[in-house]
Amino acid sequence: MLVPAVPEPAVPRPLGEIRSWPRSFLDRLTAPLPGVRALARLAREGRLRPPVESLREIPELPFEPGPLPLTGAGRTAVIWAGHASWVVRTGGLTVLTDPVWSRRILGTPARVTPVGVRWEDLPGVDAVVISHNHYDHLDAPTVKRLPKATPVFVPAGLAHWFRVRGFTRVTELDWWEAAELPGETGPVRFDFVPAHHWSKRTLTDTCRSLWGGWVITAPGGHRVYFAGDTGYGHWFQQIGRRYPGIDLALLPIGAYEPRWMLGAVHTDPEEAVRAHRDLGARVLAPMHWSTFLLSAEPPLEPLHRIRAAWEATGRPRGELWDLPVGGSRVLE
Repeated sequence: MLVPAVPEPAVPRPLGEIRSWPRSFLDRLTAPLPGVRALARLAREGRLRPPVESLREIPELPFEPGPLPLTGAGRTAVIWAGHASWVVRTGGLTVLTDPVWSRRILGTPARVTPVGVRWEDLPGVDAVVISHNHYDHLDAPTVKRLPKATPVFVPAGLAHWFRVRGFTRVTELDWWEAAELPGETGPVRFDFVPAHHWSKRTLTDTCRSLWGGWVITAPGGHRVYFAGDTGYGHWFQQIGRRYPGIDLALLPIGAYEPRWMLGAVHTDPEEAVRAHRDLGARVLAPMHWSTFLLSAEPPLEPLHRIRAAWEATGRPRGELWDLPVGGSRVLE
């Protein structure tokens, strides 16, 4: 059986390029969106939040904020601020992923753990990457706190949202496209990659912008994959083939119950471990849990299941970075 050739990496596109896009990205969906019947079933079953008795686990959710680690040439550090918000320090740049520093987001109970990094303790932010426009990943009050000249990398169709808010350095990309920013020892590359998800922010904009993850590559150094929000599927193997040598995969493990409703768009812990294998990544850092209670699984269940699934692989325990909110690690 012939293995398809791996495409060459895309030539980086110009920063801040003004582009036009299709009116809809519905053709990129890998599963149908829930219809009226599914929403009626969800309401009938009442499985929108964790069982009341499981809420006693909330004080046990791991929260251990600490000092920001020192970084230098050849080192990459990550700090988990909570949910899908990371502070990634690589190639001499400080990058925020899906920054949500608000206590509450639209339509969701308040966060159950504080933000792991105080805003005033952040180093200067050199770039922001956004995975998609759902409110728990694109938070207007947090974005408002950023300097308007901050370079922002977004999915196709989302640049207008930032530009009307005064941001002057917004780069929007399609899947498999890339852009670069100058780093400490050379350009840091940002590749936008597919995800099994969708987008919607208002009643009339379903899938009007794209969704995906980001591969951030430092010059001659580390490669970090930020999955954003995604279900499990074929994209992980393709990402791993196109971007070999991923050092660290930031993968979601929460907001997965009920599976009949959320399985297509949110990986559960066991699927996150499979995705990590498909990617060929070295280290797995779980995210998208322990911050907002978005679905029906008990608060601590994702942590127990990811540890069990990882142990079953036989891989070194030190390659699972199951960080507390506020925790950090350094890639050497």
